[in-house]
Amino acid sequence: MNRERVLVLMRTLAGLPPETLRRLVAGLPPPAVRALVEEWWWGARGGQNEPQGDWRVWAIVAGRGFGKTRVGAEWIRARARELGPEGRIALVAASLDEVERVMVEGESGLIACLRSGERVDWQRTRGTLRFANGATAFAYSAERPSMLRGPQHHFAWCDELAKWPRAEAVWDNLMLGLRLEPVGGRPRTIVTTTPNSMPLLKRIVALPRTATTRGRTADNPFSAEDFREAVMDMYGGTRLGRQELDGEMIDEAEGALWSREVLDAARTEAAPELARVVIGVDPPAGASGTCGIVACGLGKDGNAYVLGDHSVSGMRPEGWARRVAVAAEAWDASRIVAEKNQGGDMVESVLRAVESGLPVKLVCATRGKAARAEPVALRFETGKARLAGRFPQLEDELAGLTCAGFEGPGGSPDRADAMVWAMSELFEKMRGEPRIRQL
Repeated sequence: MNRERVLVLMRTLAGLPPETLRRLVAGLPPPAVRALVEEWWWGARGGQNEPQGDWRVWAIVAGRGFGKTRVGAEWIRARARELGPEGRIALVAASLDEVERVMVEGESGLIACLRSGERVDWQRTRGTLRFANGATAFAYSAERPSMLRGPQHHFAWCDELAKWPRAEAVWDNLMLGLRLEPVGGRPRTIVTTTPNSMPLLKRIVALPRTATTRGRTADNPFSAEDFREAVMDMYGGTRLGRQELDGEMIDEAEGALWSREVLDAARTEAAPELARVVIGVDPPAGASGTCGIVACGLGKDGNAYVLGDHSVSGMRPEGWARRVAVAAEAWDASRIVAEKNQGGDMVESVLRAVESGLPVKLVCATRGKAARAEPVALRFETGKARLAGRFPQLEDELAGLTCAGFEGPGGSPDRADAMVWAMSELFEKMRGEPRIRQL
């Protein structure tokens, strides 16, 4: 029976009423009951189940503690059982040591997931793992691409690809050798990794025959609750947390005005006492667009701070204008700076219609987004501008803004524009009037 039919059968059994299932199991011989109880796929969560379809690469790109290693080990074990004595499987990690410690002997590795009575022969000096039916898994290090030049395989498991030192060459050699056809199937690869903006991972995910599964640390109810709470307290909302816990692919455009490193270095938990607050507004071009609404303040320490991102999407003018008024009241703003290119004087009229006393200043974009943003980006680099908290969507836009244009998420950096308008207003008021010095 092929694995697709087995999965259908198991899903059918899982859907039976408890009493019916109990009677069915009671009539089975002990070995069959033991096999059912030990079967991993009964307890697998949605993101851990093998995807349907004609895929060649299954990429599980998820946060730490999601259960990626267990999925990889269970999938390889299942494939090894389908192969005969001639079966060949590639196990690839950042180093041979990691193949042994994580993929083979780890607490969620291949040996740990064996069923009662199953045996394997792990020869660490040779880097081979022989299954009972004769199928063999071979260990390969991503430090040595030449190890994969020549060998052929039916299946492959690539663990923590984001850590591979010579990723491109190793992957290419592996794929060129993945050409042995298993009986009744096709060569396939499973990739289990935390996300990284490395070009190879982007390339793999973009392949037409890649099935991608994403997941978060919080998705695994079997991990220690104290661990989940502790890491969220420490890293929740940060770039590192979004990548390592939430499984997000945190990207940065080449030549970005704000690098991720600069943004992290500019972060502080809270702003000091403020001397002035400005709300920057970048109105949407259409009804379905995003209205950038960002609050920035000048601290009494002389530095400027991003205080809050109140941006909204899909609202009519009176809707986003009301959100601007709420933000202005919440931060006790002394000025609202709004771009008037989109809608002209309508921007001011709609804001005053919601709250007649709003101190609105309209500005006209006479320069490109990058030219306006560069002086503000320089302030961040020199420590004169900071982030008072975590603003994931705003930060993604800042990291996508380059001198050549915008390469971030969405069609326009609305939040980034709003922040630049607010920061520019604060810095403009900080400049002293020019004076002639007498000699």
